[in-house]
Amino acid sequence: MWYARVTTTPLFGPQWELNRLFDDATPRNQAGPIEWTPAVNIRETDTALTFAVELPGVKLENLAVTADDGVLTIHGQKSEERKEGEEGRYHLVERSYGSFTRRFQLPQGVDADKIEADVADGMLEVRIPKAALPQPKQIRIHSVADARVRAPQALGTGEPRKDSPKKVVGVKHMETAGV
Repeated sequence: MWYARVTTTPLFGPQWELNRLFDDATPRNQAGPIEWTPAVNIRETDTALTFAVELPGVKLENLAVTADDGVLTIHGQKSEERKEGEEGRYHLVERSYGSFTRRFQLPQGVDADKIEADVADGMLEVRIPKAALPQPKQIRIHSVADARVRAPQALGTGEPRKDSPKKVVGVKHMETAGV
């Protein structure tokens, strides 16, 4: 018979007491809220980059998304909600509170002017469309000898010179791809 391993911490007992002793010995910033880091998934398609950020409990008025000099910044704060007059002590606190800031260097070729962000069900989704990249310009290259043949020298009367060719035959020019 197979038994599943228990991966949860018991609320009471020797293991819980040991964990509590170590937690109490760890110095914490009691002066104010601590920094925490929300989880982020970044997905790229042919047309956009999408950032999905887990922000459970963060209110919209405590959230800011900015893009400046190719850097996307997501900043926010989640306050611990304790009710006045609440008695008792916590045996386990795993939820994170405080402020956070995440910064991401954006790649070349995104359109920072068209960034959109939505929040729903504790998830922030930031969509950054890709800009149309400029295509290389084709440049014709002409031979110097061909350029002289194409433009016969004329006299002031509009007549071609006697030593210049009367007719231009087979002017060749080369095209190069990707230049």
